[in-house]
Amino acid sequence: MTLRGSVLAGSLALLASTALSPAAFAKDISFIYCGDAINPVHKKAFDAWNSANADAKVAPELVGWEQCQDKATTLAAAGNPVALAYVGSRTLKQFARDELIVPIPMTDAEKASYQPHIIDTITFDGKQWGVPIAFSTKALFWNKDLFKQAGLDPEKPPTTWAEEIADAKAIKEKTGIAGYGLPAKTFDNTMHQFLHYVFTNNGQIEDASGKVVLDSPQNLAALTTIKDLVPYAEEGPTAYEQNEVRAIFLDGKLGMIENSTGAIKRLEGTKLHWGVANLPLGPDAKGPGTLLITDSLAVFKGSGVEPKAIEFAKFLTAPARQEEYELEGDDGLVPLRPSPTVDKFVADHPAWKPFLDGIKFGGPEPLFTDYKGFQNAMIDMVQAVVTVKATPADALKKTAADVEQYK
Repeated sequence: MTLRGSVLAGSLALLASTALSPAAFAKDISFIYCGDAINPVHKKAFDAWNSANADAKVAPELVGWEQCQDKATTLAAAGNPVALAYVGSRTLKQFARDELIVPIPMTDAEKASYQPHIIDTITFDGKQWGVPIAFSTKALFWNKDLFKQAGLDPEKPPTTWAEEIADAKAIKEKTGIAGYGLPAKTFDNTMHQFLHYVFTNNGQIEDASGKVVLDSPQNLAALTTIKDLVPYAEEGPTAYEQNEVRAIFLDGKLGMIENSTGAIKRLEGTKLHWGVANLPLGPDAKGPGTLLITDSLAVFKGSGVEPKAIEFAKFLTAPARQEEYELEGDDGLVPLRPSPTVDKFVADHPAWKPFLDGIKFGGPEPLFTDYKGFQNAMIDMVQAVVTVKATPADALKKTAADVEQYK
């Protein structure tokens, strides 16, 4: 079933309760803005745009994170789209295939302004389908006190998967505390955790031609490493997602976790002695790597203001404004573009360096038409290995065949 058909079948109640008034579509750029509050940087941008564009004002509607994308999807599938919405870039291929969004023309200079591989997260059939607005990567956080208690050098985090397993084992055996935090709940970051291992071993999910290449030696090594970490992880990893694992680390009850820049702010106010480093690398790695995840502004088809919506999306994410949004927030976002401002920020905040180091050899979150089907298949694969219901080789081979249907 297509996205349009599935949404219409299951979302009539949501549509009835959330449809925007017809007036919102007259000349305004109706904009579903995700979050609990409008960011001050964006508020200034809305005001500046509206002052200069009286005939095409932006009209943001604040929608909570849990309902945000569903609302935009429902309205578009019912033929009553908003002009613009904040979406996970992983959904862009699905939206494009169902002809719910329009491509975003980008010049070569615009594409080249971004960090490596960012444009890959929004590209399908040679076209760009969104304007990136948020970017995240991961790095390794370690508890220096637990390293010391386990007889490890507290200033020397693991740099390879083999060292990571050995350090996790030492912490578990010497202190009785789990050495590694492994998210394996039925949640998207279980798939993301696996993909971090894929992209720190020169692995791929799809090759340059779009062929699924999940069942590869590099990816088998990644899944096997996850299996090898289970004995030294928190008890019952399938009960924990990434933020729950982070909470255990913040409580001093984990030796290592892989997390985003959001962990930095939370750790700075604690008594923990911690460090942050590049993700450990697999045997086939070419250099520091990570999974690259973006969110984007998507312009929906049929609003009647598509060109102005594209213009506004680029206005909102213009380099100087985007940097301010990224670097001044409570959690902070990994900068989408390199610049002298970013270089200075990283020099002043060295804990951020690993989050940029992994970009060059990182890989984009794969674009599948049915991204939820793909995601669920990947989660099932990890959980089967974590719970010893399947060997890594068998689980990988089965999942490689299963995900073909979600292309």
